[in-house]
Amino acid sequence: MNYDYFADLTPELRNTSLQLQGPCYPVIFPSVNVYWTCQFIDRPSNVSLTHWKQMNGVNINDDMVIDKSIHKAINARSSVLKRYVADVGKSWPVLIVCGGFLPLFLSLLWLLMIRHFVAGMPWVTVFFFNGLIISVTMFYYMKAGWIGDDAISPIIGEHDPYYHVSARLFLSHHQNPFFFSKQMRGIIGKFPSSDGNGEVGSANGIIKHNRKCKDVVFLVFFIAFWVAMIVNSSFGFNQGNPLRLNFGLDYKGNVCGGKHKEFNLQELELKYYVNPNQVYQSGSKNSGVKLSNARTICLLDCPIPSEDSLNWVCDYPEGDIRLSLDDWIDMNYDYFADLTPELRNTSLQLQGPCYPVIFPSVNVYWTCQFIDRPSNVSLTHWKQMSGVNINDDMVIDKSIHKAINARSSVLKRYVADVGKSWPVLIVCGGFLPLFLSLLWLLMIRHFVAGMPWVTVFFFNGLIISVTMFYYMKAGWIGDDAISPIIGEHDPYYHVSAREQHHIRAAAFLMTCVMIVAVLSSIAIVRRILMATSVLKVAAKVIGEVHALIIFPVIPYLILAVFYMFWLSAALHLFSSGQIVRNDCSTNCCAYDLKAKRVSCDDCCGYSIHYTPHIAASILFHLFGCYWATQFIIACSSTVIAGSVASYYWARGESSTKIPFLPVFSSMKLLIRYSLGSVAIGSLIVSFVESTRFILEAIRRRLKVADIMPESWIKRMMFHTSRFCIKGIELTIKSVNRNAYIMIAITGKGFFRASEMATDLIISNILRIGKVNVIGDVILFLGKLCVSLASALFAFLMLDTHKYKSSHNKITSPLFPVLVCWGLGYIVATLFFAVVEMSIDTIILSYCQDAEEHQGTAHYAPPLLIETFDDQNEVQRIGQ
Repeated sequence: MNYDYFADLTPELRNTSLQLQGPCYPVIFPSVNVYWTCQFIDRPSNVSLTHWKQMNGVNINDDMVIDKSIHKAINARSSVLKRYVADVGKSWPVLIVCGGFLPLFLSLLWLLMIRHFVAGMPWVTVFFFNGLIISVTMFYYMKAGWIGDDAISPIIGEHDPYYHVSARLFLSHHQNPFFFSKQMRGIIGKFPSSDGNGEVGSANGIIKHNRKCKDVVFLVFFIAFWVAMIVNSSFGFNQGNPLRLNFGLDYKGNVCGGKHKEFNLQELELKYYVNPNQVYQSGSKNSGVKLSNARTICLLDCPIPSEDSLNWVCDYPEGDIRLSLDDWIDMNYDYFADLTPELRNTSLQLQGPCYPVIFPSVNVYWTCQFIDRPSNVSLTHWKQMSGVNINDDMVIDKSIHKAINARSSVLKRYVADVGKSWPVLIVCGGFLPLFLSLLWLLMIRHFVAGMPWVTVFFFNGLIISVTMFYYMKAGWIGDDAISPIIGEHDPYYHVSAREQHHIRAAAFLMTCVMIVAVLSSIAIVRRILMATSVLKVAAKVIGEVHALIIFPVIPYLILAVFYMFWLSAALHLFSSGQIVRNDCSTNCCAYDLKAKRVSCDDCCGYSIHYTPHIAASILFHLFGCYWATQFIIACSSTVIAGSVASYYWARGESSTKIPFLPVFSSMKLLIRYSLGSVAIGSLIVSFVESTRFILEAIRRRLKVADIMPESWIKRMMFHTSRFCIKGIELTIKSVNRNAYIMIAITGKGFFRASEMATDLIISNILRIGKVNVIGDVILFLGKLCVSLASALFAFLMLDTHKYKSSHNKITSPLFPVLVCWGLGYIVATLFFAVVEMSIDTIILSYCQDAEEHQGTAHYAPPLLIETFDDQNEVQRIGQ
């Protein structure tokens, strides 16, 4: 009808329409789609205007203001910024290809070319640079409309070619057309080289190659653990069904949204309670009726009462009901008019196969929740048909709401959110942190002096931005708060959910973290100069040790494959369990279309039964993920340490004792001799972290249950235990990191290497303390920058229509954003380990060197000696 039902209006409504008071309004001005807003053209239609005047309509202004008003709103700065951000979200395939795969391929190609055609590469680079910057400038000229006819236009769709609309996106190309024509210059730092005097240690050098396998028992244990992980995951793949995380069960035990033997319910995702009296009884005290035993079926959308009659929702068509499932859906699930008098009578007794639609309902997380306002029209028709009494108390609303907000249901939805947002995890948890980490390493290599300042600046900006997004989703800023209601609904009807409380708690927590982080970053400003000196040493190492900067790509790819397998198995484990009939004593009857009789034996519903071993399998799976992650990070750190140690003990110069690619030589030594040592080190960290997590969970449960120690000594121990365990965890991580360095250098077992590293650190703590700590702080802020950027872009991607629609709706961005945050931090840890382990290895080698040569480091590069021996600078910074 083209939105036009004016001809069907009453005279009274037509008169209000002619007064521009609705419900119908005249189309006088033509309009065009300008960025999804219909903008009037200040040229009214003479024909339409004549007809309007003949119908005695009120006067309509046709001034140019009518055009400019909407145009001004469309071009507001806030609107333009939103469209820019949306453009980034909609072009995510372009970002993946052109911002991920293409630069990865070109960077690797450039490195191979520099390896084999080094003489000509400077000329090739300059030639391609000039060609590319000219090409990019020409594309800007084309989009600005200065060349060709391919200029950008704010008008969407077909329109009058002689009508033009200006927009900020269009003007930005005109206002600064030479932006990309400016010459770009970069200053590449060159640090002083080592003098090269002296020889390398002993005949075999400090990096010992005549090694033996160490900690083999722990390697065997690690392999056995992986076999158990595979068996555990296979159980999940066999028993699980991720659809159960979001969608409920019908009265036959079928999962809504799934394909089953009897019915294909793939389009029917919503669970609907057909008998309102059963819902009421489940919410009544001392009734003994549980909501899980109420009769439910799967529907495409939530039914609404009729405005002039009585709507029905009938059971799945089977038996004598000769309808297909598609026809049943097309009939709005209502075949009451085709029933026999006997079946109509059982329906009026709320025994089926048809049930009245008395209460309106809304889709709350794929369950139709009743609104405790029955339709008076439908209730009147029901009583006129002599139907049994239907309770219309508020309990009918609260009963379903309580089931939807159960802790187990919320946890399932959170896990399902992670599964549905897998494209976001790939982009924001995989490719984006990879790109940012490599960019940070390259910046450290070439612009080391300014990187600490850049890191602190971006850290503050990112943490404030992420906090603001939490505020938006919590509803404290703007009108984009998360809502548990899916699809269109009455804007005055609101439903609360645990997800809303959780996002507000996260926003408050982020506020506290933001304040502490910003104040801490300000406090370390005076120490940044010392961090620059340490990072210069790492920058020199990165530049001179072959393949070191791209080595983390190998563990990154291994972890990426592992996480894809692990996440898929986790979704199936969380949704595993057996669908069993409930054991109930409910007194109810329902008509069985197959048996063609009223049956009082099948009143019990179905539920998913989780056995204790499923909870153990999930905990085992989570622990396996953490251990595997720590193991890969430990292997990467050990390889980097071995490569950097080879550089140090040759004074940074070429030597026959150092292989051409020390990274691959270090990998060979690790795989052949030290995997067991790395396995036990990563196991210790995983065990301590898991213990801390379990104790923290117990502490919170005791606090919630108000079970606190009575004496002040026990209360003090109760509150300080968490900090003690956290301190132990940080100490073990630090010892492990230095132990990996000694493993790479000496080939000793884990415990012997830990002892050696600890002795070296303790004996030189005053010398290396300040230098190492401040460098670690800057690196930690860098990791947070990468992870915060991943979280920020995850927010942007999850804010698109794809993740707000019915099927793919994300109940809350909390878990996907946290997962992207964690993945970003892990990827940053892999790549930042190049700098982190370079600094630690150089410092530990320096200590070992000084100890072997009576306090004088013979093999230390001049830049490192300058960092340690410039006491005046250290004292000045420390004041």
